[in-house]
Amino acid sequence: MTLKQTCAVLAILMGFMAWGQSSLFNGKDLDGWTIYGTEKWYVEEGLLICESGPDGEYGYLATDKHYKDFELELSFKQEADGNSGVFIRSTIEGTKISGWQVEVAPPNKHTGGVYESYGRGWLIKPDPKKDKALKYGDWNRMKIRVKGGKLTSWLNGKKMVSLEDEKIGAAKGSVALQIHSGGGVKLYWKDIVLTEL
Repeated sequence: MTLKQTCAVLAILMGFMAWGQSSLFNGKDLDGWTIYGTEKWYVEEGLLICESGPDGEYGYLATDKHYKDFELELSFKQEADGNSGVFIRSTIEGTKISGWQVEVAPPNKHTGGVYESYGRGWLIKPDPKKDKALKYGDWNRMKIRVKGGKLTSWLNGKKMVSLEDEKIGAAKGSVALQIHSGGGVKLYWKDIVLTEL
């Protein structure tokens, strides 16, 4: 076997990923993540599922590891209310989160926009015309790139927003997924891949 063939086999056997790239969800359990709050987070048939519990309050699932500069790609499918978000550089105490949320929401609710929880609120919302990129009830692919103080989001290949922010630039923290309060929320997640920059 040639060196090239050996490398190809090793890449297949090891589930080859680019340098600095890691899968945050193993498809089997919540290893590497911590649940905050009383809402439901579980794995079923290789999918990460979140849904409101009896309290109908905010809930979070956050990585144990903290990240600074990265590209994050993940797939989500909304069912029921489908109101959630992907937090970057976040810290959590109980169910109070400090950080920046890239919105995941039902139609016409600013998916891809950036919201600062317990702070300044909306920093930027996508142009309403871009909302048609959301495939509600079907799988969507979101990409988030954060380097220094610049944060950019894409939904199904369409650039949604981009902003520069000094507070974002100074932070470091977990990647976290959200269940919005109010009850009736259910989402599916898969293929959560992070590349450190």
